[in-house]
Amino acid sequence: MQTILGSSGVIGRELANSLTQYTNNIRLVSRKPNKVNKIDELFKADLTSAEQTIKAVEGSEVVYLTAGFQYDIKIWQTQWPVVMKNVIEACKNSSSKLVFFDNVYSLGKVDGWMTEETPIKPDSEKGKVRAKISQMILEEVEKGNLQAIIARSADFYGPATPLSFVNIMVFDNFKKGKKAQWLINENKKHSLTYTPDAGKGTAILGNTDSAYNQVWHLPTNKNALTGKEFINLAAKAMELKPDYMIVKKWMVTMLGFFIKIIKESNEMLYQNEFDYLFDSNKFEKAFNFEPTSYEEGIVETVNSMK
Repeated sequence: MQTILGSSGVIGRELANSLTQYTNNIRLVSRKPNKVNKIDELFKADLTSAEQTIKAVEGSEVVYLTAGFQYDIKIWQTQWPVVMKNVIEACKNSSSKLVFFDNVYSLGKVDGWMTEETPIKPDSEKGKVRAKISQMILEEVEKGNLQAIIARSADFYGPATPLSFVNIMVFDNFKKGKKAQWLINENKKHSLTYTPDAGKGTAILGNTDSAYNQVWHLPTNKNALTGKEFINLAAKAMELKPDYMIVKKWMVTMLGFFIKIIKESNEMLYQNEFDYLFDSNKFEKAFNFEPTSYEEGIVETVNSMK
């Protein structure tokens, strides 16, 4: 049995799609789980409950934690450590391997390429939370109590990815007949992980014994685009003029006074002020995997919207 905790999001769905290459026993866990494959077993659970988490994990060989929380630092600070503790204890109880789908918030602002060796140095409160829960895993691995993988992704985009900032600001706006938008600086390069690649990569790692007890960066095309280049490709795929506007930092700050989720995004704006470069060379070499090009990924994303 391979179990996905937090299966309702885009990564959970892409992962469920990819796991069929490795097993016929897939359990999808969330508060309101829905089948991705006909063979999926559905299990309702609240991961903030230790008892429910133990039951959700029971009998699993591999457990994937792909859960997400409301973009609210207070919720992250209170719920993430509880969920991680519950998941770790449940995995230890069932002798399950753990694969944690992570982001790069814990790395903070990085000059140059982000790799698996980049020091943990969060610049944000959300980054501190991600660093804390990742450390919880690493400590258990170091003690020999757990076999685990931390699989990091860059910001992502792709089909049916409604919470991606590029899906919202570029593809959705173009579809509505509006100008695309980009945050802060359209001339900075910004790596983006294609969600089907993220799902495939996570499934590969979970089913490779030698990959455990390591940090991995999921496959992401190395030819990072600037915001302007990404918008141009999206417009071309949608047969539109590449009209766009830049959402300046002061505009985000002002809107944050009125819209809570935008206020929550303020501390992460460094990711758009500077080049944001994500290196997945380790994964690509280990598994002879070629990440999807931005040209192809953008076309596939546009096709999914028709």
